Amino acid sequence: MAAVRCCTLDFFPENILIDILSYLNVRELVRNSRVCRRWKQLVKDQRLWRAVDLSAWKRVTSRVLWIVLRQYLGHGLRQLRLRGLLLSARGGAFLTESWLQALRSKCPRLRRLCLLHADLRGLSSCRLLPPSLEVLELHFCEVPSGFFAQDPSGSAADTIETLILDNVPSFSDQHLRSLSSWQRLKRLELRDLIRVTVAGLKSCVPPGAQTLAHLKHLELETCSRMQMVALGLGEGWPGLERLSLGGKEVSPGLLSLSRLPDLRSLRLRTCRLTQMMVLRSCRCLTQLRLLEFIEVEFVEDEVTQDETDRPQASEDDPAPSLRCALRSMLPGCVTSFTKCTRTVNKD
Repeated sequence: MAAVRCCTLDFFPENILIDILSYLNVRELVRNSRVCRRWKQLVKDQRLWRAVDLSAWKRVTSRVLWIVLRQYLGHGLRQLRLRGLLLSARGGAFLTESWLQALRSKCPRLRRLCLLHADLRGLSSCRLLPPSLEVLELHFCEVPSGFFAQDPSGSAADTIETLILDNVPSFSDQHLRSLSSWQRLKRLELRDLIRVTVAGLKSCVPPGAQTLAHLKHLELETCSRMQMVALGLGEGWPGLERLSLGGKEVSPGLLSLSRLPDLRSLRLRTCRLTQMMVLRSCRCLTQLRLLEFIEVEFVEDEVTQDETDRPQASEDDPAPSLRCALRSMLPGCVTSFTKCTRTVNKD
């Protein structure tokens, strides 16, 4: 009987039990906290609440958010992911000012906040977010007109270094210009923003009064042809080191590459390109160290009899001639192809 008793969970050290509990999601953790007093204390251990994902928990209400915040979240929280009620039939307020103020107080080390389908129009400004934030992600959210405006007294915008905006319908040129006051913003990702115009994109490019002069990393995906044309980048963008372009209309955006003297990393994804287009765009990028092609369709003319001696494409290497040309033109650059294909134009 003694051997059987030693195999129960009551005899396991707390570190091992916490490691086991770390495989559970938030809802399962809350349920397990009701087993006994010991498990209740174990579930409250802050090592289990460093990265919290509430987006998979269905029917999360403001009441549930308050319970999780008051009983479990604390100084150990580093990352938080929430799903709002924007597409829910229940509707109603989700993230309130009082809850965000309590989050600021209880979780002073929160670094990353990801919001999905959240209606933020009830919040006056992003200054209500925790001032410790370094990364802010908004996916399919709604924001008010002055949400990103800088507050003279200091706000989350003073610390945020990475801003990711994915399908935020209300995001406009006004919001984009507001980001020029974010002194620590170094990485900006814009995807499916229908209200951002050509003029708005041009206004954020240095030099100018409202430009993103401190930006090091820029990603643009699923933009229109005119938005890509706006990446003419004026006289250039000194300091921009990483650029990622994606979508069907990438080609006009490649014209801007010659005006990026400090570019060290370039990523092109989900687009159609020709070898000549790539070579013409990259020939001036002497500082380039990484060139990535992700799900790119390379379009080539039909091979003639005089060109049968050139390298043959395969699934592992869809553009061998392009790889050789880039190696010769940019000897210090690493080139990678991920899930790329090759199409032969017979016209």
